[in-house]
Amino acid sequence: MAVAGDKPEAHWEQLESELDSLNREAEDLEKGIVNDPPKELSDLMTENEKLKYRIKHLSKSVEIESNLIISDQLTSLITTAFRISFPELLNFEAKVTSSDKFADFQCNDALALVGEFKKLGKNLNPRLIAQTVVKNVPQNQVIDTLDIAGPGYININVKTQVLNNFIKSVVSDQTVKPPFVDRKRVVVDFSSPNIAKEMHVGHLRSTIIGDSICRLLEWVGHDVLRLNHLGDWGTQFGMLIAHLEDKFPDYLTVSPPLSDLQTFYREAKKRFDEEEEFKKRAYELVVKLQKYDPPVYKAWQMICEVSKRDFEKIYKRLDVSIIPRGESFYQSLMDETVAELRRANLLKDEEGRTLFFVPGTEVPLTVVKSDGGYTYDTSDLAAVRQRIQVENADWIVYVVDSGQSLHFNTFFAAAELAGWYDPYRMRLQHVAFGVVLGEDKKKFKSRSGTTIKLMDLLDEGLKRAMDTLVEKGRDKELTNEELVAAQEAVAYGCIKYADLSHNYVHDYVFSFDRMLDDKGNTAVYLLYALTRIRSIRRKANVSVEQVQDFAAKNSLELKDKHERKLGKMLIMFSDSVKRTLVDLHIHYLCDYMYQLCTTFSEFYDNCYCIEKNPASGQSIIHMHRLVLCECTALVMEQVFQILGIKTVSKM
Repeated sequence: MAVAGDKPEAHWEQLESELDSLNREAEDLEKGIVNDPPKELSDLMTENEKLKYRIKHLSKSVEIESNLIISDQLTSLITTAFRISFPELLNFEAKVTSSDKFADFQCNDALALVGEFKKLGKNLNPRLIAQTVVKNVPQNQVIDTLDIAGPGYININVKTQVLNNFIKSVVSDQTVKPPFVDRKRVVVDFSSPNIAKEMHVGHLRSTIIGDSICRLLEWVGHDVLRLNHLGDWGTQFGMLIAHLEDKFPDYLTVSPPLSDLQTFYREAKKRFDEEEEFKKRAYELVVKLQKYDPPVYKAWQMICEVSKRDFEKIYKRLDVSIIPRGESFYQSLMDETVAELRRANLLKDEEGRTLFFVPGTEVPLTVVKSDGGYTYDTSDLAAVRQRIQVENADWIVYVVDSGQSLHFNTFFAAAELAGWYDPYRMRLQHVAFGVVLGEDKKKFKSRSGTTIKLMDLLDEGLKRAMDTLVEKGRDKELTNEELVAAQEAVAYGCIKYADLSHNYVHDYVFSFDRMLDDKGNTAVYLLYALTRIRSIRRKANVSVEQVQDFAAKNSLELKDKHERKLGKMLIMFSDSVKRTLVDLHIHYLCDYMYQLCTTFSEFYDNCYCIEKNPASGQSIIHMHRLVLCECTALVMEQVFQILGIKTVSKM
């Protein structure tokens, strides 16, 4: 059988022949399931389960090389053993968990099933259940040993070769292969600032979380469309354009100096609130904008372009890639969206407004206002319709604060009622996050009580990062170029990691002092750890090519318990990725990287990579341990890439 690490091409003819034969045998053995089958039928059913298992895994033999998800393989094997041992458990799924004390993994289902068997009138001892299961585990290339502890815990140790295959593949390729997924078209809607307003700390979480989700989905192979649903349409543009006409009457021929849009916005808002004639003209300009009147439309474009340039400065500093596609994009689609909903008899006119009542929700969607204008609800409906029907999205992710949860629940249900969204075919997901708090546990604001501008926050991060590096004397050891690279990696990395390492559902406290701590689960600690790991090979004066060559020609025995523990932690990366993909909780990856780092520290403290021969005084280089160092660094770099955090070679 082809196994992890084999070259599957050489086995194709054999595999196809064996698959055909096994399929024929399985069809011949297919029988109905009864509670107490006679022994002959029970034997046939047992053999059938084994054949099904072999067919399934022969078919997937090409896919289980270095991107092996070890927990999936073990779960499949143990589940098959349970079903073989107890045919009445045909739909049973085993639970296999990682273990650090007595084995690599453990299954405790034998104890849990005692009660289920009692319901079937069978009084079975959990240890006997476990013994029966262990005997029926199919032959495989994953499990090394199985033993039973206590009342019926099944301890599982994996073969060293499985760890070898992953480590050697990563080092050889100098990259980590993602686990296999069914490729989907995914639209991720995140960041979404408003035109003519500066990005503030409130936009921080959506931008950072959304970018990391995109990076993860792109890495595993999904086709991702990153969209910035800008607030670039609405009544506020009437007052902005009116103020532009008054302040720069020749704006059509001479480009106005709109570098300070914030002051410009405040001036326009003051006039809108105080001058009735100005307010009337602003509303008239909104109507003209909606009709795409050329001079008004050009004024709108000017204002939008200034804002987008300012936003892009933030995105560039945070290394975020995103396509601006604001509410204005969907204006031309709103008429047909409303018409389609009306034809489906889903809209109700009430007090001059057109509403969409969704059963089971508290507040209806306002589709058309009493003045005939459209709303944010209309925009969101037109957008989801376009993303499903035109972008052919299989999965749409909205990274928006939890305060909008009711709105998303309502319009997801509305999209389903309209027939656009089929929950059995695709997925709509609201990634709802909490707010950023100050150290006083209140909403994060400046000392004066105003909302903190995101650009100011990033500048403060740069200053504090440099102060931290200078305090540690790094300015005396690094070149100026290396120091600036380290400053940016620490500043932006600590802000991102502090957010991503928390469960985004909850609020989190923003504290530069905590972020810049080089102890504990922080970006600074992890970045320092990575540079130290990278320095080990340099100190040994060994090239990457030499490490690759050794890995290709030698098997890693991993005899020391700390070596094996690190090897197991490395192969668990794919499991961590799989867990993260379920609900897009990025903090699982942060937790994994921190555990990997602490496991490496334990390994490094107990296993010398370089040591001196006491007799000759010459250095002894343990190449197999340098292979482990290289693999650890590559896995960490992959996690940092998903988090959107740049790494440096020296810090």
